[in-house]
Amino acid sequence: MVKIISHNNTLKNSHTPVLSEEVIENLNIRDGLTYVDGTFGAGGHTKMILSSANCNVISIDRDPTVQILTKKIKSKFPNNFKFIAGNIGRLKFLLKSNGISSIDGGILFDLGVSSMQIDNPDRGFSFKNDGPLDMRMEKIGKSAEDIINKADEKTLNDIIYTLGEERKARRIANAIVSYRKNKSITSTMELANIVRTAIGNNSKLKIDPATKTFQALRIKVNDELDEIENALSDAENLLAPGARLVVICFHSLEDKIVKKFLRSKSGFNSNPHRHSVNIYSQSAELRPSFKLITKKVLMASNEELKSNYRARSAKLRCAEKINNMDDAA
Repeated sequence: MVKIISHNNTLKNSHTPVLSEEVIENLNIRDGLTYVDGTFGAGGHTKMILSSANCNVISIDRDPTVQILTKKIKSKFPNNFKFIAGNIGRLKFLLKSNGISSIDGGILFDLGVSSMQIDNPDRGFSFKNDGPLDMRMEKIGKSAEDIINKADEKTLNDIIYTLGEERKARRIANAIVSYRKNKSITSTMELANIVRTAIGNNSKLKIDPATKTFQALRIKVNDELDEIENALSDAENLLAPGARLVVICFHSLEDKIVKKFLRSKSGFNSNPHRHSVNIYSQSAELRPSFKLITKKVLMASNEELKSNYRARSAKLRCAEKINNMDDAA
């Protein structure tokens, strides 16, 4: 019998934020400024920012279960911390609704699902322990169970192939449709075993065969890629000149979006030639709005990986908001 860890027990687990030193360094934390932690999670990054300077932090999270964790931080930093429940895809709206139209310090996005969510079987994000096939950050909209049991084979194939980057998506989709002819698929372990049986448990794989399918479903259920694009656009509009944007990604789909956004907004050209357009002669709306702080992606050190293996996939990118062409030179 699988032991289901209660929500309350899961919330008590300690949380080690990934790339914590790199986050603090690249956000350039300073006294008197305001920072946004757009993905509060278990509050690790928020606490580190607040402890680094006499600054203000506004934390946001769409997962309503994290709000209990904000109380301890609020009691320690009563005048410097504010929590807003919501989706970072609506970042500008959430902040403006709270009287905030500009951020002078920086914005942090630590994308994806948190360890706290993965470790709680009740949430349905992981196949490590059995639980309901849910995967919703908020308890609204379609769950993973709804999609798995109601989507046709082509739709399932498209989701798993595109969002999971799974080359064997067609075989997996076919296996799911065949299985559900006899019974509905309702648990994480049930789905994981269907995937493993469909594509084989190759010992050469570094990850579980079900990993990419679960990733695809989570992204689909929570509309994560659109959320990221909207959040980046809102961050560009909210950040004051000199403020920084720091983004941590855990898989290639996220990182491609962030990389493309930051490079395009910084006027980056990896292969310049004599016929290249002079970006500083363009109209204001086409000029760079950021300068890259991290020319190359930052990853966890060997030292961090020894204590926090989940940081192995984390990639950090940083850029600073600018307001004229001289700053970008």
